[in-house]
Amino acid sequence: MWKTLLLASLLTGTTSVPPAAANVVVAKDGSGNYTTVQAGIDAVVAGGTVSVKPGTYHEVITVPAAKTGITLRGTTGKAADVVVDYDNASGTKKPDGSTYGTTGSATATIAANGFTATAVTFRNSFDRKAHPEITATQAVAVKTTGDRMVFDNVTFLGHQDTLYADTAATAAVGRQYYRACEISGDVDFLFGRATAVFDRATITALDRGSNPNGYLTAASTRRGNPYGFLIVGSKVLSPAAGASFYLGRPWHPGGDVDAIAQVVIRETVLPAAIKPTPWTDMSGFSWKDARFAEYRNTGPGAGTGADRPQLTAAQAATYTAQRYLAGSDGWNPVH
Repeated sequence: MWKTLLLASLLTGTTSVPPAAANVVVAKDGSGNYTTVQAGIDAVVAGGTVSVKPGTYHEVITVPAAKTGITLRGTTGKAADVVVDYDNASGTKKPDGSTYGTTGSATATIAANGFTATAVTFRNSFDRKAHPEITATQAVAVKTTGDRMVFDNVTFLGHQDTLYADTAATAAVGRQYYRACEISGDVDFLFGRATAVFDRATITALDRGSNPNGYLTAASTRRGNPYGFLIVGSKVLSPAAGASFYLGRPWHPGGDVDAIAQVVIRETVLPAAIKPTPWTDMSGFSWKDARFAEYRNTGPGAGTGADRPQLTAAQAATYTAQRYLAGSDGWNPVH
């Protein structure tokens, strides 16, 4: 319909744009309403659905804050079939000679509250070896700043800083639920200020051929927020050498003393690549001042001891997916 309207406008000299739609289809082969994911996002109304047919979409996408409640879904139900990919790094130069920076490197930036994604892959394919001239190698696949966000059967692929789970402002709440997702990376590849639950996730710690190979998390949770990152019922995989990966370190952006990382990893299988002392300092801030804990983890990388704080059973009851996400409105997307 909108194509007919557009043709009519061209013939008559009038200016007309396609009306916003509740549901749009994106297909590279032209069989949908649009051929790019961003065009679909631009066209859909708040609360609408963008259905994406199989293909690799080489583009940078943004979901602005005004597009509340939209759904981005792959049509096959398989995340590997629909890939949104770009390859900017923090140190990649823009046309004006400046660089993108960590936030600007994101393949997808999602600012809308109530956003849902299912059965899609977000990838930052920046290749360190192919670009030795670039030393700022942070390369974000997705940056999220919304609240009440759900990622279901979504894959996040990258190396350094793969998933930037953040909030819209320092004091803002950003609750994000990642269910049955796959996430890969090496350095600080789950990081940010959000309250984020990774439930039944498969997390792959990639091999850089170094020791340390990297860090799973770099949370920057605000001091007044009891809930930062929760990894629960998940599996961590790694081809890296034994005892070469940290579970995390405390990120204090710009030296912010009120960023007190909070991370719990519970009932999760850990590989031999995890160090026996799995938490470490960052930028002069001690990991012991952060809020790191484990509970009933298994696998060759699991362990206990003075340098592996453990929750008690009573404490564990307060660090569940539901508790993390409930907030003041009782939100509960967990199932």
